[in-house]
Amino acid sequence: ARSFADIGDIIRGKDLFIGYDKKDRNEKAKLQENLTKIFNEIYKGLNKTIQSQYNGDTTNYFQLREDWWALNRLEVWKAITCGAAGGTYFRKTCSKGESHVNDKCRCVSGDPPTYFDYVPQY
Repeated sequence: ARSFADIGDIIRGKDLFIGYDKKDRNEKAKLQENLTKIFNEIYKGLNKTIQSQYNGDTTNYFQLREDWWALNRLEVWKAITCGAAGGTYFRKTCSKGESHVNDKCRCVSGDPPTYFDYVPQY
């Protein structure tokens, strides 16, 4: 994954990257297999009423994955941005430029600074 959007696509099973070679394709297949196992566990933890909303989508759990991403994307974003270490990268942008971001990932208001739109992503 190279960006936040790529992570969302991978989790939702919509990643368009096929792979450069057989090794890439095998790694992608293994990742999707692991995600299917994870979402199988999530599915099994749901009550029967909620399970019925997925109409038997128990092969790839695409709808459950969509729903999970919709509910958790903000938390994933927080994890990515708060994990972005680097002393000089964090600069005074909060409180009209008067203070650094709180705990190096959020302004006092709770919002990430705007320059986090450009967080280097792996």
